[in-house]
Amino acid sequence: MALVTPPGIGISVFFPCHNEEGALESLTRQALHILTSISRDYVVIIVDDGSTDDTPDIADRLARENKHVRVVRHPVNRGYGAALQSGFRAATREWVFYTDGDGQFDITQLPELLPFIPDYDIVTCYRLNRRDPWPRRLNGWAWSKLVGLLLGLKLRDIDCAFKLYRRAIFDRIQMHSQGALIDAEILARARRAGYTLVQYGVRHLPRAAGRSSGGNLKVILHAFRELIKLRKDILADS
Repeated sequence: MALVTPPGIGISVFFPCHNEEGALESLTRQALHILTSISRDYVVIIVDDGSTDDTPDIADRLARENKHVRVVRHPVNRGYGAALQSGFRAATREWVFYTDGDGQFDITQLPELLPFIPDYDIVTCYRLNRRDPWPRRLNGWAWSKLVGLLLGLKLRDIDCAFKLYRRAIFDRIQMHSQGALIDAEILARARRAGYTLVQYGVRHLPRAAGRSSGGNLKVILHAFRELIKLRKDILADS
């Protein structure tokens, strides 16, 4: 597929971060480099979800150094869903892209999503070679299957943190999840509202620094509680 960047595209890029001091600066600088080649109207938003390491200081310094960088801060850790909600609400350009602040995705693949813009409202990606320990891969597979069944989503990798959305979607749909259900909630509500989506495979990289919270039992149980609580409301959405 030939890369064709739509003329005049405006794009907000954001990273949800919790204690990502080892990856954040490199990821932000990569994003800025890529964005200068695809858009004249762009912003990078760092969503600091109550980090206790040097993430806040790094984020603030990057924002001082570059006018295209903004920081959204949660004083305390509120959870992955809350971080994504803050990122989507802070986005002001026509398109909004996010990937996690841990650097496990190759952000140089962002331009590969742009040719889908004329025909789709959402580009939701899937990991071609998930580079996580096998328990996390198994949990992720089972979660995608369960959520897909209960919410009517036939997607390969619901929680893949490499997605591009038409920003107007977030003027129409509600977001309630504070945890790991957030991706599925957004996709399910958007589909039921009539928005179109396409899937695209992207590379996945080993975590180079920091620790993931995705396999934490507390996080997993919270996701199941949210699924039970919100399923009826999500399915009633239109």
